[in-house]
Amino acid sequence: MAEEYLLEVRHLDKFFTIKGGGLGKKPEILRAVSDVGFCLKAGETLGIVGESGCGKSTLGNTIIRLLDPTSGEILFQGKDLAKMKKRELAKYRPDMQMIFQDPYSSLNPRMRVFDIIAEPLRTHHILAGKELEERVLKLMELVGLDVSYVSRYPHEFSGGQRQRIGIARALALKPKLIICDEPVSALDVSIQAQILNLLRQLQEKFNLAYIFIAHGLPSVRHISSKIAVMYLGKIVEMTSRDQLFAHPMHPYTLGLFEAIPIPDPSLRKPDGEREILKGDIPNALHPPSGCYFHPRCPYAREDCRSKAPALKETMPGHFVACHYPAEGGGGAGGE
Repeated sequence: MAEEYLLEVRHLDKFFTIKGGGLGKKPEILRAVSDVGFCLKAGETLGIVGESGCGKSTLGNTIIRLLDPTSGEILFQGKDLAKMKKRELAKYRPDMQMIFQDPYSSLNPRMRVFDIIAEPLRTHHILAGKELEERVLKLMELVGLDVSYVSRYPHEFSGGQRQRIGIARALALKPKLIICDEPVSALDVSIQAQILNLLRQLQEKFNLAYIFIAHGLPSVRHISSKIAVMYLGKIVEMTSRDQLFAHPMHPYTLGLFEAIPIPDPSLRKPDGEREILKGDIPNALHPPSGCYFHPRCPYAREDCRSKAPALKETMPGHFVACHYPAEGGGGAGGE
């Protein structure tokens, strides 16, 4: 039932028009997000993973309407955000918040911590005076910040502490959905684990839904209930976390797994046996014909070069956009 879902994204597109650089050159279309769809319930986390330039952040910004969609539907609690004007959309802003990648540039360096966390509450005229002060201090405690730091400025904090400030600000309006745009990629490894654990604790406490955007699979495995793998603006594989890690089926997903560092040398494959992704992600202005991944795919065949694969359910709850998906993660099907 549709009512079960907090968020439903249907056939979402976000295209940018790039004006020609020379005289008489026609504008070109960059398809940053193309025909993306998924559903998310309260308390769930959808991890979105892929290389830089695959459209992950653009997707998050479009869902939250920091960018206007080109086409498609964004159903939040049954209401289509994609068709809303700014005034109507403002009513839903408190329920959707964002945690940004860079914990320093996302904070105003001239504002004290108190004012940074209090800003959304003031903007939406929710609290003032003593109640506002109590709410800010409670939020600081909630994310593990010493309340004695309330008058400090962002430059006086470490990267992990600054990200905690950003999380407190995102929680201020008691949202239902938080989009986490690579929130740990700029942090040290030990601090990454702390922030991921904090996000999980907050999710359990407030039944939050997350869209968690990341480059690699290890961080999304820690926090996600299901995972979507993106390549050049499209979802190429989507299933539950456990299913993806047990049975990756798209060749691109298999390549991402091969790129995960393995600390124990005895468990590593010899270099000649590792299917490392070769080449760079193609230019989104001039994507390859057929399957976008075929120039880098070790299993590509002739029809992969001419026919684009649709995202299909190859196993219960496991969707793959590949003409020859791997069977149980053991190599490309039919090989």
